[in-house]
Amino acid sequence: MWLLLLLYSILWWLLFMLHNIYLVNFVSAIVLMTASPVSAEQKTVPTDYQRVVPLVDTEKTVLNQQITYPSGQAKITSVVVTLLPGEETGRHLHSVPTFGYILEGELAIAYEGGTEEVFRAGDGFVEAVHTWHNGRVVGEKPVRVLAVFVGSEIVPPVTRP
Repeated sequence: MWLLLLLYSILWWLLFMLHNIYLVNFVSAIVLMTASPVSAEQKTVPTDYQRVVPLVDTEKTVLNQQITYPSGQAKITSVVVTLLPGEETGRHLHSVPTFGYILEGELAIAYEGGTEEVFRAGDGFVEAVHTWHNGRVVGEKPVRVLAVFVGSEIVPPVTRP
């Protein structure tokens, strides 16, 4: 008899709990249905937000040279170059189109022939090709440059004397 009473009590408790679960689910569904959805217009977007920020759109290098691609199997190489205050890149040239982007700091590049260009954090540029040049850090902060070489397997991206 006591076993039957125990089973009856457990069954009653289970039914009570299931009823409460259904009640909670029902109330939750009502709350969710009456809550106003957040539309794309209601989301807060910073006023200075730009999904796409143009950096460079050109057919010419910084020295106004026409960009041409080397022959052979295409190869893209990218590096981040870090120069400490007082450091220089050393005299070199690029035989392939090279995109540079100053991540931080300020870099002055002196080109053969007397031209000098200064690039600051956020500046993007297409480097001169087949022209000797040297970069040097301007100021007391390190410089970090992203360099992307668009070349081929048979043409080295950097040549040094």
